[in-house]
Amino acid sequence: MTTPHKPLVLSGMQPTNTLHLGNYLGALKNWVKMQEQMPCLFCVVDMHAITAEAGYGKPEELARATREVAAAYIAGGVDVNRTPIFNQGQVPEHAELSWVFNCVARLGWMDRMTQFKEKSGKHKERASVGLYTYPVLMAADILVYRATHVPVGEDQKQHLELARDIAQKFNNDFGVPDFFPQPEPVIMGTATRVMSLRDGTKKMSKSDESDASRINLTDTAETIADKIRRAKTDPLPLPSSKDELAGRPEAENLLSIYAALSDQTLEATIAEFSGQQFSGFKGKFAELTVAKLEPMAKEMRRLLADPGEIDRILKSGAQKARAIATPVMDEVKKRVGFIS
Repeated sequence: MTTPHKPLVLSGMQPTNTLHLGNYLGALKNWVKMQEQMPCLFCVVDMHAITAEAGYGKPEELARATREVAAAYIAGGVDVNRTPIFNQGQVPEHAELSWVFNCVARLGWMDRMTQFKEKSGKHKERASVGLYTYPVLMAADILVYRATHVPVGEDQKQHLELARDIAQKFNNDFGVPDFFPQPEPVIMGTATRVMSLRDGTKKMSKSDESDASRINLTDTAETIADKIRRAKTDPLPLPSSKDELAGRPEAENLLSIYAALSDQTLEATIAEFSGQQFSGFKGKFAELTVAKLEPMAKEMRRLLADPGEIDRILKSGAQKARAIATPVMDEVKKRVGFIS
């Protein structure tokens, strides 16, 4: 099936809490590779951030975190000269299209979104309407640029399916079969789900109460080494095959992270450390992690020392993003019947 839409990647991260190793290996490292393959847009999703308590009602903290995420993008290798980075709040077309899509989407579709149930917990009546309609805003983020490819983890695939449903319904309702594309998921590599250093069955998370559960992108070399040294393991030697990882989530997690950082397969990493004790492996693991992350942390600190420069980069990126989004939104308004 042919499509009139040129390839374009859109993705973003929330500026809530500190970015960690999972964000780098699961997203940022892959974004840097993707910008070599097709045009990309990477945003800091500050509008999404205020749907959660960590971002709402804390303006100074949200602004600081937005700059920190932007700094991580740049320090991680996103080339701002060819790949715009920006924050949602500077591109009003996100919110405009989100409202139109709120009228396209159906309650039954929204009720099936599992992330709202997980994030709202037992007291969903206390959750914000923004958290409930979060997936609609995500659809607008993607489709306001008519993006064709979206790097997503497993936990976001359902939201991308909703974006596809909204795009199709809009196209059908307004008689424009190819106006919005059907964005394709780009499932990232083997280290997409980096697990906690304290519990190999739980995903590494910015919201985990224990800072020892994650390696933050801003951690010092000493902190990184200490966290790896104290990372949970089991009493057995390291395995000699993937089959021996069964029932050993912590061993699998540490070996998988090492493999991703060293750009080699899990099988090659297992072969390298087969039968060894965790103590020796952790030493090499810490050396590798520090070698990969310390230059990034140093560059982030340099960038954050000049917030005005980060703001300039975000503003420039927003102008480039709006150059794409404004014509799309103008056409949406025309199709819907808004007089402008």
